[in-house]
Amino acid sequence: MYFLYILQCQDKSLYTGITNNLERRFLEHKNKKGGHYTVSHKARKIVYSERFQTKNKALKREAQIKSLKRKAKLALIKGKA
Repeated sequence: MYFLYILQCQDKSLYTGITNNLERRFLEHKNKKGGHYTVSHKARKIVYSERFQTKNKALKREAQIKSLKRKAKLALIKGKA
């Protein structure tokens, strides 16, 4: 099982990633052991996630979401997309 997730950082920016363990990965971001982006922008909370059976499907969805503009990501988070 894989998860696509979107984090909101302290500066209100959004970070998108995938993992096979959502709780562990979020703690890594919070403890500054995650990606470089979240180390400098300080991950605050998970605002969105989706579950996938395969890593490949999660990667494809991650690419789709990363190509979205902020407004579209916010609509997705609010359930309007």
